[in-house]
Amino acid sequence: MHADHYDVLIIGAGLSGIGMACRLALACPNKRVGIVERRKAMGGTWDLFRYPGVRSDSDMFTFGFGFRPWNELKVLADGPSIREYVVDTARAFDVEDKIMFGLRTLGASWSSAERRWTVHARHDDGSDRVFTCAFLVGATGYYDYDQGHVPDFPGRANFAGHFVHPQHWPADLDWRDKRVVVIGSGATAITLVPALANEAAHVTMLQRSPGYIFSVPSRDAISAVLLRLLPANVVYSLARRRNILLQRVLYKAAKRWPSRVRSILLGAVRRQLGNAPIDAFTPSYAPWTQRLCVVPDGDLFKAMAAGRASVVTDEVAGFDGAAIRLASGRTLDADIVVSATGFNLQALGGMRIDVDGVPRDPGKTLTYKGVLLDGIPNLAVLFGYINASWTLKVDLAAQYVCRLLRHMDERGAATATPRAPEHEALEACILDELRAGYVARGEASMPRQGRRGPWRVSHRYEWDRRTLLHDAIEDPALSVT
Repeated sequence: MHADHYDVLIIGAGLSGIGMACRLALACPNKRVGIVERRKAMGGTWDLFRYPGVRSDSDMFTFGFGFRPWNELKVLADGPSIREYVVDTARAFDVEDKIMFGLRTLGASWSSAERRWTVHARHDDGSDRVFTCAFLVGATGYYDYDQGHVPDFPGRANFAGHFVHPQHWPADLDWRDKRVVVIGSGATAITLVPALANEAAHVTMLQRSPGYIFSVPSRDAISAVLLRLLPANVVYSLARRRNILLQRVLYKAAKRWPSRVRSILLGAVRRQLGNAPIDAFTPSYAPWTQRLCVVPDGDLFKAMAAGRASVVTDEVAGFDGAAIRLASGRTLDADIVVSATGFNLQALGGMRIDVDGVPRDPGKTLTYKGVLLDGIPNLAVLFGYINASWTLKVDLAAQYVCRLLRHMDERGAATATPRAPEHEALEACILDELRAGYVARGEASMPRQGRRGPWRVSHRYEWDRRTLLHDAIEDPALSVT
């Protein structure tokens, strides 16, 4: 079978993949780049997720690309706006024509003799396609697109109403004047509740335990004022720098003074709720042990104050007809149940990897500088931050890949392979600082971390910026030949 050859082949046309392709267009314009995308449209997560109210859970000034700023005043953008931003960016940098849609990547094999990857993919119609490339980039995110996580609720099959998962929202679902129960308390749940409450009879958020929720303005008032005085590119650059700094300060403060930050966060919730009790928003864990959730203009609290939504802290014991039985003995009547219970972790979109015929499991492989994988030549895997905007880290990683490729060209080298010292590996995965349920369920599938240096994932923007953008590519731990 004929194989199309590329200098760089990117798997995934979401934020990460498009960002990587644009960085290559800027830094390595002579490289032949291809992008393989399993869906029939670009956007990744933002094309997949179509549930009501879907939006970013990070501010767009840092969630947007560093090379093409988000030039709007909206802080938390809706899904369609983000999808449009990705598409417009791809067109602006002439990478749209490099995308091959409707192809699921099945596996990739590295040949040391040929010094290249052979990638096998399959069309929706079952026909196969083969590619070869000198360098492979995985930009598939970190969860399974096929199936979201749904706990094994007793009696669920007998539920008389509609049971849905946000990852696969039915386009024809009608929730007007219906009783809706949203199971979960994460970013998806707190987005869904106020969006559904506008038309539903009532929406109940059923949470097993509370999480931290912080209200932010939906519009950047500071930038709005500065736009009257300064050029737009300067204003949005300042907004990006300001928000990066605020993210880092909040995270560091939470780690250093957890009790003080907890008091600040709970005080803000108390002001939103007025005289209502805040037990439903008082977590048992320290701030940033799990990801901090944000809501625009307190929309969740406003829906509760208007009586259109409520929060119940309990556990599902089972389903009976049109009701959910709770562990406390209570029941919740429901016409629609939304299981906003998270997703399943998956590395490299589930594709198989082997080096010279020997299978390599990403879940048993160390990560180098959070970008490359130990013992695997010419493979980058793009992972974002867990404590800041995903795109901040992905953009740094993409720039590092470009620096590495240019260094290889200057050296006349064909391969770059990290080599970890013996006994460097820890049991911790790259998401180990985030103790969320989906991490606990799927951490075995994620690349490992090491004890120190380039084998340790920092989750610190200032450190990664220096390491990935300024430190020398030459490194005893990286074999470039």
